[in-house]
Amino acid sequence: MRSRPVLVYDGDCGFCTTSANFAERRVRPRCDIVPWQFADLDALGVTRERAEYEVLWVTPTGTVYGGARAVAKALLSAGGVWAPLGAVLLLPGVRWAARRVYRLVAAHRHRLPGGTPACVVPRRPG
Repeated sequence: MRSRPVLVYDGDCGFCTTSANFAERRVRPRCDIVPWQFADLDALGVTRERAEYEVLWVTPTGTVYGGARAVAKALLSAGGVWAPLGAVLLLPGVRWAARRVYRLVAAHRHRLPGGTPACVVPRRPG
């Protein structure tokens, strides 16, 4: 079993990579931050399709959170000024809005700074 959570992101997406680098430098969540292309997805209990679709937070016990909930978990783990923001993102009314905003950003990440055609999000797995 891992001792730290893992934040898995799309390393082929410039916008995602920039966001992950910002998180490492400024937010400093207590986790390993790994592009899915270099992660052992089987060991994490995650499919490639899901990793391509959304950022993932995988706990040491194997619980997987995706999208806005993954972002909230990363913020909570960072502590300091970031933890309250993570907690707010998990509130029932806010959680609904955070999911919608996450999906909107994810759907248009190829149009955002650093985005390229490689950033286009595939259809939801399932």
